[in-house]
Amino acid sequence: MGKYFGTDGFRGEANMDLTVDHAFKIGRFLGWHFGQFRPCRVVIGKDTRRSSYMLEDALSAGLTASGADVYLLHVTTTPSVSYIARTGNFDCGIMISASHNPYYDNGIKLINMNGEKMEDEVIDLVEQYLDGHIEEVPYAKRERIGRTVDYDGGRNRYIGYLIALAQHSYRGMKVGLDCANGSTWMIAKNVFETLGAETYVIANRPNGLNINERCGSTHIERLQEIVRENHLDVGFAFDGDADRCLAVDEKGNVVDGDLILYIYGSYMKEREKLTNNTIVATVMSNFGFFKALDKAGIQYIKAPVGDKNVHDAMRNGGYILGGEQSGHIIFSKYASTGDGVLTAIKVMQVMLDKKMPLSKLAEPVAIYPQVLKNARVTDRDLALEDEDVRSAMQAVEEELGDTGRLLVRKSGTEPLLRIMVEAPTHDACEEQVNRVIEALKAKELLLGVK
Repeated sequence: MGKYFGTDGFRGEANMDLTVDHAFKIGRFLGWHFGQFRPCRVVIGKDTRRSSYMLEDALSAGLTASGADVYLLHVTTTPSVSYIARTGNFDCGIMISASHNPYYDNGIKLINMNGEKMEDEVIDLVEQYLDGHIEEVPYAKRERIGRTVDYDGGRNRYIGYLIALAQHSYRGMKVGLDCANGSTWMIAKNVFETLGAETYVIANRPNGLNINERCGSTHIERLQEIVRENHLDVGFAFDGDADRCLAVDEKGNVVDGDLILYIYGSYMKEREKLTNNTIVATVMSNFGFFKALDKAGIQYIKAPVGDKNVHDAMRNGGYILGGEQSGHIIFSKYASTGDGVLTAIKVMQVMLDKKMPLSKLAEPVAIYPQVLKNARVTDRDLALEDEDVRSAMQAVEEELGDTGRLLVRKSGTEPLLRIMVEAPTHDACEEQVNRVIEALKAKELLLGVK
């Protein structure tokens, strides 16, 4: 990760960590960089945060000042920007969003012309420009100054694309939608009602300050209540920019990203359409998920945490299905990034094709209890290399055998070791995590646990 851009863009508190000056300079550099040899076209979308309007204006000013034409999708989803960037002959796309973070945070996600996350080489150049390590780029003059274009038609084209992917009418289906007061506040209802569903929509009144506030995929409890109270067939919860989706079955139980991957992967395997019979997950996917895939005869790859790592593994291996427990699911045949509404459509497809409720489709996966503790240590590498700590970890792994697993990984941003155990009972998880923590403490490597 760079100084400003992490695995999911430049993110921080608006006008504290991420300012209008940053946005203007990012626009200035990108407009010049992509417009050196021909006129540059950039598409921009934003979520419903109050600061998104400010950052949109700053980016647009920087881009047009460098000669780029800017096409504004206005409030829309991250996957819609990705779709328009790759199908509309754009040099790049920009999404203004901090995803599932609170309203006072915001972010700038850069997307390349293929609808994928921007290449590291370009990100490195942007960061160098922000820090003044690249000389000032020239302003466009006269007829070369760029312009902004309202591009509602692009958003409508994306909605049409989603609707065309559905293989069934949803008539007779009762569907709950939690829009997180974010990017899907109009799109999700539009798609599902056009397809014939009776919708029960919550968190669809954004005011700039309530995005993700006790709603959406990170606060799914209200949707669970709506599904139970109204006897709905299914519910879907999105995050602020709608690149994630979690589901709720007809009984009100959460169906997370692991379960969605299992359900759709099994469906594809039955139809002999699961490329290389493989799903790409991450090291944080639940142990019960992997055991269920073993039983189903489906192979899997464990990528490092992060949707970019999942996407890279899928692209390198030619796989068509991958994702994370958080609900960031990539269907590479249809999209180059996670797409929450597309995920919901794919779940509906399996339910209607197989004529089975969601609870039944998820039934083969027995989710294991999980305990995760963050151990603050003096030195992450030293702690992992210590013989006594390694001995304790080995003892845990031997005791768990094939009934669970231990995962210890370094935080990428803090002096932390993330210690996770999955086992048949919560008490067993606690016991084994504490075993590793005690080993760190005994060697005076532990500063605290959170």
